[in-house]
Amino acid sequence: QLQLVESGGGLVQPGGSLRLSCAASGFTLDYYSILWFRQAPGKEREGVSCISVSGGSANYADSVKGRFTISRDSAKNTVYLQMNSLKPEDTAVYYCAATKGFCSADYNDMDYWGRGTLVTVSS
Repeated sequence: QLQLVESGGGLVQPGGSLRLSCAASGFTLDYYSILWFRQAPGKEREGVSCISVSGGSANYADSVKGRFTISRDSAKNTVYLQMNSLKPEDTAVYYCAATKGFCSADYNDMDYWGRGTLVTVSS
């Protein structure tokens, strides 16, 4: 079965850290650009970060730049999103998605989606 599975979400205090994982089964992530999106209650889904097919480039939303880091582990067929200095406004369901296109691809053009993992930042 071809699927993406996110994990690593949870409840964390402001200023804390979490590492989200996006693991693939049935296909190899190395051939895809991997994007992280998030959707907060009552808000539209927004792009958070992307890592290119080669892993040679990564980009971030302005709201997370300097706090989040995206990376690949080809041996584990997994992409990570390290989230530091978390803020209450980072609270959302985080989704990973894979595209054979570029990081600039629209979220409607993703080839695979995970089901999401909830991140709650609260004291």
